[in-house]
Amino acid sequence: MTAYKAPLDDLRFALFDVLGAEPVLTSLQGGEAHGRDLLDAVLEEAGRLSEQLLAPTNAPADAEGCQFDKATGKVTTPASFKEAFRQFAEGGWTGLTNPEQYGGQALPGVLGTATTEIFQSGNLAWSLYPLLSEGATHALEQHGEEWQRELYMKPIVAGRWTGTMCLTEPQAGSDLGLLKTRAVPGEADANGRPTWKISGTKIFISAGEHDLTENIVHLVLARLPDAPEGSRGISMFIVPKFKLNADGSPGERNTVAAGAIEHKMGIHACSTCVMNFDGAEGYLIGKPHKGLMAMFTMMNAARLSVGVQGLALAERALQNSLNYARERLQSRSLSGAKFPDKPADNLLVQPDVRRMLLTQRAFVEGSRALVLYTALQTDIEHRGTDEAARKKAGELVAFLIPIAKGMTTELAQECTKEALQIYGGHGYIAENGMEQFVRDARIITLYEGTTGIQAADLLGRKILQLQGVGFKHFLEEISAFCQQHADTESLKAFIGPLAVATRNWSELTVALAQRIQADPEELGAAATDYLYYSGYVTLAYLWARSVLAAENGTQSAAFKQAKRDTAAFYFSRLLPRTLAHQAAIEAGVASVPAID
Repeated sequence: MTAYKAPLDDLRFALFDVLGAEPVLTSLQGGEAHGRDLLDAVLEEAGRLSEQLLAPTNAPADAEGCQFDKATGKVTTPASFKEAFRQFAEGGWTGLTNPEQYGGQALPGVLGTATTEIFQSGNLAWSLYPLLSEGATHALEQHGEEWQRELYMKPIVAGRWTGTMCLTEPQAGSDLGLLKTRAVPGEADANGRPTWKISGTKIFISAGEHDLTENIVHLVLARLPDAPEGSRGISMFIVPKFKLNADGSPGERNTVAAGAIEHKMGIHACSTCVMNFDGAEGYLIGKPHKGLMAMFTMMNAARLSVGVQGLALAERALQNSLNYARERLQSRSLSGAKFPDKPADNLLVQPDVRRMLLTQRAFVEGSRALVLYTALQTDIEHRGTDEAARKKAGELVAFLIPIAKGMTTELAQECTKEALQIYGGHGYIAENGMEQFVRDARIITLYEGTTGIQAADLLGRKILQLQGVGFKHFLEEISAFCQQHADTESLKAFIGPLAVATRNWSELTVALAQRIQADPEELGAAATDYLYYSGYVTLAYLWARSVLAAENGTQSAAFKQAKRDTAAFYFSRLLPRTLAHQAAIEAGVASVPAID
């Protein structure tokens, strides 16, 4: 059984010291009350809830999994989940960041990101049920009609219902242009609103069926009869599990049902469903053939949240592998016994064990700063008072989302692997809990867009199609930081390498863009390495900011020293990985020959 303690000190440090979130948030529209005291209180309560309610359910729920009744199409979640969801909803957590007019608390998105990390560390599989609802409410808020928000969004915000995203089909994974699900006109409902009959099959639908709430609102991509070919012909529909009575309560069962649940490598306690729509009644969201706009609203929020999942798993893995290394007595230090009064030294005397722990810490704390930085920009984009600042923030978010999702989830693979390695053979034994983190982490590089898709989005869309506008903002920010602190004593070991890496990043991007213009195949050959390169430089910048914040902060001497030591480790041991990725990029598509 693994332990978990919410990393409140580091969350507060990243939010308030590194990112300076308090003055930013209180200056935004409706943010007057969003000071540190309020945010601290919310974080404290989230930590208590995750430690006491969610974390103890993680291993038992994984072993229990979800049960599917083929005869009825019902899914039963682990025994502890329903009560946990009830307490979560009653505490107002399902509507933490939603607008007050729909029953939410209108708290900042960056706070939602921080609490999401805490809940996902407690139990990732459980956290996916409210997470999918988050994406659904974003789509309804931005693209739905007011009556749709009143009838369908409010109950989700209240935690009485949940939401899903029904996108993928058996023949259409990432290529949504291949979707076959159809929508044909139905009869008007009792209020005279037009309905549509949705028919088709969706796969890999997280939380598609469960027993936690009284209704489930599916947001479904489908084609109208007159839809143009490809992705331009996709529309989005609200399809509830239960149709609504005149008073808005769930009534007659709709013709949508789970046909099966998947038996997966990890996240056993989250129901991943095959969903069959058999002329199910639904309502169009937004304009016909414009479903991709609503989908990307959900997708961007979901991609950042999946990046947080990587951070959450890596954090819990780090905590437990560090505790194990402290307690495990095995062999002696290479330079002689460090604990001569004990039968052996602990694992921390071994440089290679410290290497694995420092790698985890560097990636965990760097990733935390990255996802919170991105979330804070999202708050500025949505609620800033200055139009230019909002535009810039939105461009930064668009650029950073594929890095935050792609890089953080891939680093979680390394972190959970290293955590298990520290346990040795004991890590391979299920009862010690480490192998679950490795299994659970594997999916996060796949859903909501694989790492390859994030890489293609970063290089193909954010750099080339959008002319790197967000990239330019970010380069300017890093360059200004380097210039401002060129003579700052505490940063001398970091500013030079950061400035060089940033300049190389810019030059590499220009050269790569020119090569892609000459041969489009170069994009596919370089994209993933470019994502990694971008991620390592981004983390270097945030680590330099962290060292500065620690020097100027009020934390303990031990906390400050740990930040300096971890940053030094990152710059000396991990940032040089950019050289390998640069070499791979420069090798070009010729180094990736055809395979028969």
